[in-house]
Amino acid sequence: MRYFVWITTVFLVFQFSVSAGELKKKTWQVGDLQREALLQIPEKAHSEPTPVVFAFHGHGGNCTNASKSFRFHQLWPEAIVVYPQGVKTPGLLTDPEGLRTGWQSYGDAYKGRDLIFFDAMLAWLRKEYKVDNNRIYSTGHSNGGGFTYLLWAERGEVFAAMGPSAAIGLKLLPKLTPKPMIHIAGEADPLVKIEWQKQMIERVRTINHASTDGKPWQDVKNAMIYEAPDGRNVVTLIHPGKHNFLPASSEAIVKFFKSTVKVAPKSDLKQ
Repeated sequence: MRYFVWITTVFLVFQFSVSAGELKKKTWQVGDLQREALLQIPEKAHSEPTPVVFAFHGHGGNCTNASKSFRFHQLWPEAIVVYPQGVKTPGLLTDPEGLRTGWQSYGDAYKGRDLIFFDAMLAWLRKEYKVDNNRIYSTGHSNGGGFTYLLWAERGEVFAAMGPSAAIGLKLLPKLTPKPMIHIAGEADPLVKIEWQKQMIERVRTINHASTDGKPWQDVKNAMIYEAPDGRNVVTLIHPGKHNFLPASSEAIVKFFKSTVKVAPKSDLKQ
C-alpha cells in the first residue's frame, strides 16, 4: 500500500545533467517539491546486480559538499552511490525556524516527505538499473545519520546494513529490527553528546544480540566490533574529535558495507 500512495504523487524526470566530476544530477518531482540527488552509476549497473549506497548530508548541508566529504563514489567505484539533497527543515538541536536544509526526524513528520523521496529514488534505480537487493546501504552524518536511523525504522527491510555518524534515534528504537551497523562518533561532540550516542549503540547491540565484549576491527584505528552469531555485527568507530566527519570514517564505512550482505530473517536462519 505504501508504494501505491507515492506512485500517485511522484512524477519522475528522467533526464540526467552532468555535475561534479563523474557524478550526475537527477531530479524527481515529488508532490509539490522538486527533489534532486547526485549519483554515480557504474557501467556494470546496466548488466549485473550492483550494490547501492545512499549517503545523506547533515543539517544545513548539500549533496555537492556531501560528495566531497564522504567520497564514497571514489572509495567504491563499483557501487551505485546516491547523494540526495535535503530541503529546508527545522532542526531538533539547531535552526528551529527551518532556514537550512535537512531531513525529517520522525515517520509522520511533514507527511513523510523524505521517506517518499527515498522510495522514489529506490524505485527509479530498480527500474533503470540492476540493483543488488541484498546490498543496499544507508549512511549519513548528524541529521543525515538521524535520517539513516529513521530509514532503518520505517524501511528496514530494504537494507543490508546501516552507517550512521554523529547521530541518535532513541525514539525510533521500538521499530528497529536486528541489522548490521557501523556507528561513527566523536568523543568530544558538543552537539550530539557522546553519552547519547553510546546509549544508542548499546541499545542496538542489544537488539542485534551482539557480544558485550568488543575487539579491534580490521586494523581500523579506534574501531571495535561486537560480533553477533548471525552476522548482525555492530562496529563502532569512536574517535577523539568533535562533531566533524573525518575522512577515515568514509573508508571504514565502505569497508564495513563491502563485507556485509543482507542477513536472512531470524526465522530463516539455521539453528
